[in-house]
Amino acid sequence: MKCLIVDDEPLARAGVRIHLKDYPALELVGCFNRAADAAAYLLLNPVDLIFLDIQMPGVSGIDFARSLGKTTMVIFITAHVEYALESYEVDAIDYLVKPIHPERFQRAVTKAIGYSALLTQQNLGNSIEFADPDFLFVRSERQFLKVYFKELLFIEGLKDYVILHLKDQRLMTAMNLKAIHQKLPEHLFIRVSKSYIVNTAQIKVFDNNSIYINENEIPIGNNYRSFFFETFVNNKLLNR
Repeated sequence: MKCLIVDDEPLARAGVRIHLKDYPALELVGCFNRAADAAAYLLLNPVDLIFLDIQMPGVSGIDFARSLGKTTMVIFITAHVEYALESYEVDAIDYLVKPIHPERFQRAVTKAIGYSALLTQQNLGNSIEFADPDFLFVRSERQFLKVYFKELLFIEGLKDYVILHLKDQRLMTAMNLKAIHQKLPEHLFIRVSKSYIVNTAQIKVFDNNSIYINENEIPIGNNYRSFFFETFVNNKLLNR
């Protein structure tokens, strides 16, 4: 996987470079201190992954991410935790808070490598068929895989694709999050950010900013927080 670092802080760029040495699957092909320079490079040199600072002079990381192609993944880097939630408004796959800890970097990179494999597989021709109130079918070539709603942990949007997260596997198909949300049972699934829909039956732990399903931390978007607490939390308390 070819990757870039885009950050206006020299020490931050150096830190990411050091971490990348432990991951031979990632080839660092460029470092830039401005989004405009990175954009010029990308015109002739496509990459798979960008480690991108959120706050930079000129074009911000958020605005730059919105201009990227469908197959370029982004891991945001920020010194401010409060900006992290913004990263999921532009389909970032993860965010890292400075100073970056090796364990957290590993988790983000592992996710990126896994998603890259999904994007390059032939299953992007998959389609979703809704046939029953209790399950859906994911169609791949001549096969149909039945996915029960109760076993679907959450759904993640990644540009023009959705990733169905089950306990032991992930399925990707070309579909946007809004389209699939309209077909899901309303009593079971709730959208909690621009990038995530969760199965409310799978929610065991949450706080003001995140929902935790197994080992997955799912951010609650600023524009969805009130709706989540009003429809899920308050209803659960009232029905006790």
